[in-house]
Amino acid sequence: MTTFDPQMLISGQYHDMLVAGLKMSLQYLFWAFWIALPLGLVIALFRLSPYRPLRWIGATYVEVVRSIPLLAHMLFWYFGVPEMLPAPIKDMLYEGPVESICAVMALGVYTAAYMAEDIRSGIRAVPGVQMEAARALGLGYMRTMRLVILPQAFRLTVPPLISQTLNMWKGTSIATVIGAAEMMYQAGQVESQSFRSFEAFAFASVSYLVVSLVITGVAAWFQHRYPVRTM
Repeated sequence: MTTFDPQMLISGQYHDMLVAGLKMSLQYLFWAFWIALPLGLVIALFRLSPYRPLRWIGATYVEVVRSIPLLAHMLFWYFGVPEMLPAPIKDMLYEGPVESICAVMALGVYTAAYMAEDIRSGIRAVPGVQMEAARALGLGYMRTMRLVILPQAFRLTVPPLISQTLNMWKGTSIATVIGAAEMMYQAGQVESQSFRSFEAFAFASVSYLVVSLVITGVAAWFQHRYPVRTM
């Protein structure tokens, strides 16, 4: 009867492989978040713009991206996008960590569509009289959004944005299909080399759980430290 061997998770070659995968997944989460949040903000502003072409662009982005599963996005960015680039850029891309770059872009662009809707909902939840008051004081549309509306909207959207961040963290596991050396890929490598599947995937499962709980805890602290002000 095979027993659980914690030693392989504490030290040695397999420990190093799994920890390297965890670090890579965290890097994917970090960089994808800083693509998704600003892009989601821009798309949300497009959807609320008084100009119809911008509203159309924003709505099209959200509907198209959210209608395609993340797996298809990942494969498209890896197999399709590089082939559409000019030859010098494509060659430079393939000389670098192309799997990681494509994984981060797919995660960021995909999550941005969901964050955009959450941010848009937060902006619409801010009472309209605040926009009117700011405009009456002489502030332009963009300054009103930046100084008055968005700070309140982001406080309202912390819970859904955290939910999207958690989904993005779990979505890093999809990058294994393009050979990105993230945590699930390394767990698979450890399992195929050692035939210790329980230990390898237990490490991955616990790592996903711990990071998710940390993200949730940070969100709870933020909401306690900066509560939403009701009017």
